[in-house]
Amino acid sequence: PNYQPFNYIRMEQQLTTARASLKWGLISGVASIVFLTVLYVTGQVTNQGISSLGLIIPIVAIVLAMKEFRTANGGFMTYGQGLGIGTLLTGISGFISGTYGYIYNEFIDSTIQQQILDKSREQLENRGMDDAQIEAAMEMTAKFTSPGITFVIGIIMSIIIGFVVSLIISAIMKKDKPF
Repeated sequence: PNYQPFNYIRMEQQLTTARASLKWGLISGVASIVFLTVLYVTGQVTNQGISSLGLIIPIVAIVLAMKEFRTANGGFMTYGQGLGIGTLLTGISGFISGTYGYIYNEFIDSTIQQQILDKSREQLENRGMDDAQIEAAMEMTAKFTSPGITFVIGIIMSIIIGFVVSLIISAIMKKDKPF
């Protein structure tokens, strides 16, 4: 009665951790590009308070990806699957937004690095550091704010932060299959 000939042709594709990570990593990356563009256009890129709001994007994407994966797998997701989803997702998102940031800073508006350096100098002066200390700190800051280094550090930090956040979210959202 339930027999359907040639059903093997129309096999449903199962949602894997990699597929969920890719889908939500792309969504998170595009949302991060929009957020970065708003920061660049409004001149708020050096405002740490507003810039840190960008962390909400990958966190929401991690939760939604894990929820979708768990739903697609009969309501079950292991801790390791959740951790993998979140870490890969943030790596993909970090690569996408990092690439955009590199292109924007290198080719569209090369004054971003100088804005960051000016803000750093202002903060060091407000701490009461002397000129020699400020110059030494500014040399180091200049090295780490170049578009290429920012790109690499951005991806690495995205993965690290994504891993830590995924540790927590996976622990909350995991649901193992009963034996």
